[in-house]
Amino acid sequence: MGPRFSGTKPRAMNCLRMCVLANARTSLLVKEFDMRNRLFAIAAVAGTLAAPIAAQAQTTITTGVAGGGTVVVGEHEGIVADKRPAFREYIVRERVPNYTISERVVVGGVLPDAGVTVYDVPQTFGTTPYRYTVVNGQTVLVEPRSRRIVQVVD
Repeated sequence: MGPRFSGTKPRAMNCLRMCVLANARTSLLVKEFDMRNRLFAIAAVAGTLAAPIAAQAQTTITTGVAGGGTVVVGEHEGIVADKRPAFREYIVRERVPNYTISERVVVGGVLPDAGVTVYDVPQTFGTTPYRYTVVNGQTVLVEPRSRRIVQVVD
């Protein structure tokens, strides 16, 4: 019989335990990565499905109702949301007069022919066929011919 090494069996069992634990950890990591990948895939699909809806919402802005019909201002015709704060600062800086009228300022309302001056919108805020003025403390975009309010710039 050859020499007997004491402690060989415990070392082998210890090594076996470590391998089993390493496999278990690897299995848990694989499951964790698999779950994370599934979540990313679900988020990607949801984002892909939501993108056309968000894009459609940005193509036209419904800003009010007038005379039973909806007044629609195209995205590139009015003052877009991200330029509105700068536009309000511009109006304050230019000291645009505030006109007072007896009617409520609502989209679809018509400004009087006399007594309210409308101004061109500077091109830095986008090209628009509309004019602006301040009525009852609110900045509004107005269709110049009919003087109908098409957007209240909030």
